[in-house]
Amino acid sequence: MNKLLTVNCKNMDVKYDIKVNSDFSELSDYLHNLAQNGKYNYAKICIVSDSNVANIYLNGVRDILKAQCHDVYSHIIDAGEASKNFNVLNKLYEELIINHFDRGDLLVALGGGVVGDLTGYCAATYLRGIDYIQVPTSLLSQVDSSIGGKTAIDFLKYKNMVGAFYMPKLVYININTLNTLDNAQFSAGMGEIIKHGLIADRSYYDFIDAQKHEIKSKASNRLIELVYGSCLIKSKVVEKDPKEKGIRAHLNFGHTVGHAIEKLSDYKLLHGQCVSIGIMAAMYISEKLGNISISDVEKAKEMLEYFDLPTTLSGLDIPAEAILDATKSDKKMRSGKIKFVVLKSVGEATVNNEINDSLLLEAINNIIS
Repeated sequence: MNKLLTVNCKNMDVKYDIKVNSDFSELSDYLHNLAQNGKYNYAKICIVSDSNVANIYLNGVRDILKAQCHDVYSHIIDAGEASKNFNVLNKLYEELIINHFDRGDLLVALGGGVVGDLTGYCAATYLRGIDYIQVPTSLLSQVDSSIGGKTAIDFLKYKNMVGAFYMPKLVYININTLNTLDNAQFSAGMGEIIKHGLIADRSYYDFIDAQKHEIKSKASNRLIELVYGSCLIKSKVVEKDPKEKGIRAHLNFGHTVGHAIEKLSDYKLLHGQCVSIGIMAAMYISEKLGNISISDVEKAKEMLEYFDLPTTLSGLDIPAEAILDATKSDKKMRSGKIKFVVLKSVGEATVNNEINDSLLLEAINNIIS
């Protein structure tokens, strides 16, 4: 039961497919179609991966791509957020320069969000832009970071502060890569998936709740439905607002507080874990504004915890005031005010520019146990 959807950003004249499959077998065919629709075949391909993913999937993907291109290179970075910086990016630039990559060549991001972000930003900036495709292997990257062309690297201690909007030519998802994903990383992806239901689709949110046992056991058909559902939600948002000037900001639900916690924990927590805690702060504020009920807050908490996600800062000694201060350096600030995403109801989000420090601090204190 494979799925296909197309992202069509008409105002950017950009169109690409998201393929949700259970193996890599059709990757060569898609690459062939890309070349046939373009002006030339790809002369060279560089697969960018990390030290964990490469050990499992690199050889198989490289063999498949060699059916379309004889010159297939690979560039391996250390796994983890610490690799998303200029030093690592510079080494990738150097590899491309040494091997004479030009605008007729292709980058392939094989890995999770760090690999996808780094590769996408490299593609956006190398020779002012070359093609790349996303082959995400983590749940978080499959449903979130691989879609929509937000590419970035971290600058000093600030996450995703240097980046570009640059769309891939294809997102190819093999859901069976989730079978080699550890439980913590799988749970981290569920944080973004539950967020998608909360902000955009009540029926999808209810589907997650109804099928949570099969989802957690990684039943293949359920995972395809799950990943496709999240990709559909995100792609619709991206089509309407590819450069985050309006509705795309709704995808930041839980992220303002979540990013602050991520930074202050020195990235000891995974991104999805921090988003989960941030979701609970945003749910608290949404309830205090009278938009949702206490039972809505409790149900979200139960769902997040069912998928082994944290909903409080238990075990982390981070002062509430420090979290509040860290939110002020968030990219979503406008004219000194936080663009804070809240729920109007379960399944519908909105941006509130009037959340004061007192209410935000109250919400932060509520997630500190």
